[in-house]
Amino acid sequence: MGKPIIYFLCTGNSCRSQMAEGLGKEILGDEWDVYSAGIEAHGVNPKAVEMMDEIGIDIRNQKSSVIDSNILNQSSLVITLCGDAKENCPVVPKGVETAHWGLVDPAKAEGTEEEVNKVFREVRDEIKRRIENVN
Repeated sequence: MGKPIIYFLCTGNSCRSQMAEGLGKEILGDEWDVYSAGIEAHGVNPKAVEMMDEIGIDIRNQKSSVIDSNILNQSSLVITLCGDAKENCPVVPKGVETAHWGLVDPAKAEGTEEEVNKVFREVRDEIKRRIENVN
């Protein structure tokens, strides 16, 4: 059998869950298979790509995808990153551990570019801290 699966879920699979997937692969990739998905697929947010580049993680080739029931059913840990995903996530099978990390949506940040970047960085760094505590 392969490595356990960690599945990060969000609304549009464009920002938070994409950053979580990139960070998860970087931090947990030796021990976990890491995936992300959304209730919908909105494409990978260019600002998320830019903010991940700042810390040396390239998520350009990640795909925005909707929740895959096969991956969901095989997951060891499912983490929802927003209330919408938590409310609308398909039923998680018994025996699959779940966690909810309610994070602000950086895509909704307003203000100057620097203010928007600050929100993206805060969310990215919070995801990183939490992923480092998964094992």
